[in-house]
Amino acid sequence: MSIKEVFKAITGFFNKNRIKFATIGAFALYSYDYVRATQDIDFLTRDKNKKQIINFLESLGFETVLSSDAFSNHVHRIGKARVDIMYVDNQTAAEIFRSTRKRMIFNTLNIPVVSPEHLVALKLFAIKNNPDRKLRDLADIKELLQRVNYDRKKVQQYFKKYKMYNYYNEILKSTQNENEDI
Repeated sequence: MSIKEVFKAITGFFNKNRIKFATIGAFALYSYDYVRATQDIDFLTRDKNKKQIINFLESLGFETVLSSDAFSNHVHRIGKARVDIMYVDNQTAAEIFRSTRKRMIFNTLNIPVVSPEHLVALKLFAIKNNPDRKLRDLADIKELLQRVNYDRKKVQQYFKKYKMYNYYNEILKSTQNENEDI
């Protein structure tokens, strides 16, 4: 299965089963006009959907590599496509889903994508839990913030929440310097 076929199959399953979801990760960045090479597809949904989603992915030939309360990671036996699912509680899901935006992926799929602010929060959360991701995820945040309109106060709050406010100032300064050079 190609990445596009996997994407269509999963989003079709979500829609058919009325599972609310949002695209996160590199495909969310792509929907905001920032292309970064990726081999995986990332989604966020309510934790109550976990078993149903894992069963569906395994029926497509995916192997569940990791399953915890908050995440499941899946690799297809043929083609090595990867799917990562983040599971959140109802309160978190409601907040995120309120601000999702329908965005175009692959020029044919109009799907829900997390807001730029929540995408920043998810990237910061990932850095907090795996510091090895810091350079890549901060670069993603910088590129995203250069391309979209966003709620500055909300983004600042997320940087403060994850104790990374100094990076916010550096990102702002570097984006301003790059804009002045143009």
